[in-house]
Amino acid sequence: MRRGDGRTPGAERPGRARARRRPTTVAAVAGLALVALGGCTGGGTAAPTPAGSASSGSASSGPTAGPTATPSATPSATPSSAAPSPSPSATRDPLAGWTLEEKVGQLLMVGVNVARPGAATRAALVEDHVGGLFLHGRSQASVEAVRELVDGYRTDAREGSRAPLLVSTDQEGGQVQVLQGPGFSRIPSAVAQAGLDPAALRADAAGWGGELRAAGVDVNLAPVADLVPEGSAAANPPIGAFDRSYGFTPASVVAGAGAFAGGMLDAGVVPTIKHFPGLGRVGANTDTSAGVTDEVTTADAESVDVFRELVDAAPGAWVMTSTAVYARIDDGAPAAFSPAVVDGLLREKLGFDGVVVTDDLSAAEQVQAWSPGERAVRAIAAGNDVVLASARPGVVDEMADALVDRAEEDPAFAEQVDEAARRVLASKASLPR
Repeated sequence: MRRGDGRTPGAERPGRARARRRPTTVAAVAGLALVALGGCTGGGTAAPTPAGSASSGSASSGPTAGPTATPSATPSATPSSAAPSPSPSATRDPLAGWTLEEKVGQLLMVGVNVARPGAATRAALVEDHVGGLFLHGRSQASVEAVRELVDGYRTDAREGSRAPLLVSTDQEGGQVQVLQGPGFSRIPSAVAQAGLDPAALRADAAGWGGELRAAGVDVNLAPVADLVPEGSAAANPPIGAFDRSYGFTPASVVAGAGAFAGGMLDAGVVPTIKHFPGLGRVGANTDTSAGVTDEVTTADAESVDVFRELVDAAPGAWVMTSTAVYARIDDGAPAAFSPAVVDGLLREKLGFDGVVVTDDLSAAEQVQAWSPGERAVRAIAAGNDVVLASARPGVVDEMADALVDRAEEDPAFAEQVDEAARRVLASKASLPR
């Protein structure tokens, strides 16, 4: 940990081992041109793609998921053979021997603006043991160039983490697509995807997911599952105004987002169903506005039922929590900070036991009233597993410090840290390598 609790920058925290820093490698970013993207909600106009700079091939032209292995024949047991004893490693706690700082690192996902990587992202991976990386911006780089960049960060991350680095990006389609260079298909908007037959969309999404796998990406922070009422798209800045919704009925959203998520899973990429419990009824964008509040949605709303159906149909998917306030569920906190929304509604009522990631908590205007450390602590205390700091990687150190401090003071919170880290490690273990 480096800053965030009143210490002089660079000062050592007593009892905490520090990794020696070395200069960030920039060779891997050659040829990468990005325009920064503030957060996950797509607030802001995407940069136009220069003619001929992005792949225009169909999804079937991209890499697909690897072949399914053929099971080998199982030898017949002899009458005297005994059932094997369980391996000690099968029941061993995956966190055994980990320091608190290492556990906390698994709960953080740091962003990188690939055009200007800087030292903060690498420092977070090496010194704060951060276990997740988010690629943001707009890139015209090829699949191979992105893979080179990702592999470089994975090498850096091995200095600070016992677990593999999890790499994510935002590849929804339409105006929200980070990777657009050679080898990446130009993905249509969610509104356009919703017009496809679900089976065809799932096959296309598997192709898009295969492209991500080839680039070294493990998690796609998509699809959008927000239900925008018919005729209200223009008045809904984060979703409807950017054509990010899969139609305007619960059935259409479930079919379209479900097909997209299924295709990602087919390709070995973890999809992320977002933004729980829905941004379809807000009148402002949480990336650029504070006080964004949904006055309509209840715990029994049909927009919440959309998430219920999708998480049931896509085992292994993640869920992203929104930072809007939902006045009829919990009027005292943004959803990402609300135990009523995350633990109560998503985990208990909907029965979701997978990884929950927040929307951006680094630069979003909606959360600036809290310090970075407070944002991270509130998010984990509410039941999230991963705190996303996509646009401002420099705040991650303060977040890590605050999580460690709270866990040292509060045994119940320390157990929440352990539970979240175990869910993250289980998701990592499920990925093809």
